Amino acid sequence: MFGGRRKIEASFPALTIEQCLAKTIKQPDGVVIPGRNILEHCHIVGEVAKEILARMPDWIRKDLFPDGSDLIAACHDIGKISPTFQRKIYEALSLEDKEILSGFKGFEPSLEKQWGGHAGVSQLTAGTQDIGPWIPTILGQHHGVSPNPQKYRGNDDIFGGEPWLALRIEIVSRLKKALGTDFPLVKNALQTRVLSGLTTVSDWIGSGSFFIDPKDMNWKVKIPDALDCAGFIHPELKPGLSFEGVFGFPPKDQQVRFFETANEHGVYILEAPMGSGKTEAALYAAYRMMEKKQATGLYFALPTQLTSNKIHDRVNAFLSKVLLETSPHKKALLLHGSAWLKEKEIGEEGSPGRSWFDQRKRGILAPFAVGTIDQALMAVMNVRHGFVRAFGLAGKVVILDEVHSYDSFTGTLLDALVKELRSLHCTVIILSATLTKERRSSLIEVDSRQDAYPLITAQQKENGPLIEIVSEKESDVYVEIAHRSEEEAIDEALKRSEEYQQVLWIENSVKDSQDIFRILSARGKERGIVCGLLHSRFTKSDRSINEDRWVHFYGKNNPDRRLEQGRILVGTQVLEQSLDIDSDFLVTRIAPTDMLLQRIGRLWRHEETKRPDLASRETWILSPVLDSVMDSPEGFGRTAKIYAPYVLCRTLMVWEDLLKISIPGDVRKLIEETYSERQDENEAMIRYFQQVIKKREDLRRLALLGLATEGKTQSDENAMTRHNTIPEVDVLLLRSCHQDALRKTTIVRLLDGSEISVPLNGSAISPNERRSISARLMQDTLRVPFFYAPGGGRPEWLKDYFYLGDKEETLLRIGLLSEDGEVRSVEHRYANDRYAIRYDAVTGYQTTKR
Repeated sequence: MFGGRRKIEASFPALTIEQCLAKTIKQPDGVVIPGRNILEHCHIVGEVAKEILARMPDWIRKDLFPDGSDLIAACHDIGKISPTFQRKIYEALSLEDKEILSGFKGFEPSLEKQWGGHAGVSQLTAGTQDIGPWIPTILGQHHGVSPNPQKYRGNDDIFGGEPWLALRIEIVSRLKKALGTDFPLVKNALQTRVLSGLTTVSDWIGSGSFFIDPKDMNWKVKIPDALDCAGFIHPELKPGLSFEGVFGFPPKDQQVRFFETANEHGVYILEAPMGSGKTEAALYAAYRMMEKKQATGLYFALPTQLTSNKIHDRVNAFLSKVLLETSPHKKALLLHGSAWLKEKEIGEEGSPGRSWFDQRKRGILAPFAVGTIDQALMAVMNVRHGFVRAFGLAGKVVILDEVHSYDSFTGTLLDALVKELRSLHCTVIILSATLTKERRSSLIEVDSRQDAYPLITAQQKENGPLIEIVSEKESDVYVEIAHRSEEEAIDEALKRSEEYQQVLWIENSVKDSQDIFRILSARGKERGIVCGLLHSRFTKSDRSINEDRWVHFYGKNNPDRRLEQGRILVGTQVLEQSLDIDSDFLVTRIAPTDMLLQRIGRLWRHEETKRPDLASRETWILSPVLDSVMDSPEGFGRTAKIYAPYVLCRTLMVWEDLLKISIPGDVRKLIEETYSERQDENEAMIRYFQQVIKKREDLRRLALLGLATEGKTQSDENAMTRHNTIPEVDVLLLRSCHQDALRKTTIVRLLDGSEISVPLNGSAISPNERRSISARLMQDTLRVPFFYAPGGGRPEWLKDYFYLGDKEETLLRIGLLSEDGEVRSVEHRYANDRYAIRYDAVTGYQTTKR
């Protein structure tokens, strides 16, 4: 065995540059033949990087990508010129070159994990050159993680000693000559991140189908087509569109003030009431920035998959108005755990079963995308390929919606994200109906002194003056408030629905929403009242159907159907964000003030909606009496497990005696009274407050660990963008599945009764077929707490269609749904030892203790 730092020469000469292979090719008959050598592959990747840079606006390139960046990308694979890698690649060939292999004795490929594989050797080799500390880091992490091979040196015997080091240095010299450039000066960590993104993306494209054939020497002319295919094409916008021309109605005063203010790179916060048109104001500001070539695209980030699904529709409607017919990009991608780019996978990380297969890392590169906040947060976290996300966001308009809904853990990450986005020349737009002054100040890093509402806050240049614009306030709308018992509320909801009112009932937990729904549905059935339920534990297919149905009933575009009968829609927090629903009467469980205001925003949302004569703008809040929960938070029920008892008690102090509030007149006052510090707290409240402060600080420190660049890089599947003490897992529900050994496939019967065949070897079918199978199966998945999931081992037969996690993980469970609605394990036993599990399209995923 070779010692880690020994510097004696290896016992055999280095290969020639032409003999050092970067790739192999598996032919249709299964024969593996040599692919591109390392020099050719590296040169291709360098030229791809050069073309990507040429397509960037000058204002991004000149600051973030110094001349010579393409050489960094080209040198990513120089570490493949090492005995362990070359032994591995030659052994993979069907026609082995025995003469070459005979010299590799003692160079075990399994040892590569000690120094991070060929990427670690690239890093060590670059470290022998006088090019600063950042470029070796970039080369080392081009597969998404930093190898950190500190106990090794570039000329160690295990890497081939001096002869192989000289060969690696020689290939660098040839790449310099081929690209006509030298290494640049990389100044800081930010440049390192975006250059790492450029390197990885260039490698991804340069490893694709356009460049596979090693006999094709005319590859350079194919680079523009390869970039076009990957999506690196500038969108084409219609010039000079007015707000009304885009949305079909004239802008309000605050919308005009906002998009006239948000006219250059910076951070902009729009605080305005629910339903006041914040989304349209942000999108039009984005259009104006893109039209004048000051933004490269748009990423719209929301708290949950549910909310991003609905905004995705609205963003696509917006794009259909602002894009020319000739624009190569027509729609926004939907990016979260169940969506991906539709181009075929290319490059080493795109092979079936790899973490790149879900393609979220690449999806954020698209000019237009909608997704969860998590995808953006990982741009500042120490997660696998986090720097690809940073590279993809550079220069875009990034809209962060519903920011009030994040705790101090995600809030800490969000503050770091906003700061990095500014450095990436982004236009950051933050939307909320219910921000505190403290939270607004931390987002913009300047103390805000303004108490007005609605409010526009802006800082256009980093460390520049703070701009605070008091928007013209709309007329106050008064909402009646009543505090009643659950039994009274059930009777009232049924009575109102009999009067043809559309009733909304919001609970804080899935279990509570299911329990209330069963009561209302049973009693409403006798009276001909239609009841529905929306929460997060439906399969994607059923959730989409349910959402569309109830948005149809409670939306603004269907006045006739709305008035034909009364209805009751029960749900959880999913109803308070982004769904365009409008109720005549609202019942809500007690929640923090900002959440209550969001829910009230779903009451009489559209002024033009026709309502029954007996309807009144009224909300009933279900809550315990304040004195009963001061010493015993159990009185809040499951709500105390979701929201801090201190905040719930403070909310009750503010709301308990209210009979009427005005919107937007009382919004700022209610928020600040709930969250501002008080000196007259009693002993119980002081204890609750100390718990909140401790948890907030613990979460802040935990979040900072996720931002640290030291230590082990997390996989993005395990990255903590939310603090959730309850681990969750995806569940795939099927009617049945059985393997057909003869056909080497699994026959799956889906929830709708249809059957599909899932080949055991996904690489034997085309990427499009594989993606189609994955997409169909994904429609019958949902996410639940780990302890509610069906038992069972790792479903290896799905590894080419879902990312299952590392060997020790199981990120997907399978449940078999019987005709009577019981969920059982794949062995047809109880799905879960502790809970009986049922599922139906009306109630969703239900668990009952055995």
